[in-house]
Amino acid sequence: MIDAFFTVYPKQAKRFNSKTLKKVTFIIDPDYVGVAATGNGVARYSPKWMREHPEDIDVVTHEVMHVVQAYPGGSPGWLTEGIADYVRYVYGVNNIKAQWALPEYKAGQSYTNSYRITARFLVWLEKNVRKSIVNEMDDAARTRTYSADLWKQKTGKTLDELWLSYTQNPALELAYH
Repeated sequence: MIDAFFTVYPKQAKRFNSKTLKKVTFIIDPDYVGVAATGNGVARYSPKWMREHPEDIDVVTHEVMHVVQAYPGGSPGWLTEGIADYVRYVYGVNNIKAQWALPEYKAGQSYTNSYRITARFLVWLEKNVRKSIVNEMDDAARTRTYSADLWKQKTGKTLDELWLSYTQNPALELAYH
């Protein structure tokens, strides 16, 4: 977990937020019943999860991205979690061994489903629509300038129109680490 942190956090900070915290605290909390959670520079991990999923080191990659994000209140949760899983896909160090992957598109999904579903959509957008879209949405969320209109300003299409384009041709060549 420590190695993963020192591998990914500097890359995340360089790309997304050079003013991110310089001190991050990890807590392995036997009382925590989820997988992990992060707030105020503290990443809390479940030892039960880590015992049962010892290869899932990139839970660190996802969680410390929340430190880098440092979004003030009001950012859409689906985008926050989608970007964190997008970063896990891009910078993850052990996703293959953890058997972690972005899901294929299935009818009925929505970009608001968060996490991996949103992350895959973001990867598709970068490859097919606008290479800088994740950086731009991340910055907008951090600076309180995010709005649904921003998608149209940046791409010429609304978020719903972008999702429709994705659903009509969701093919992606993905590479994991």
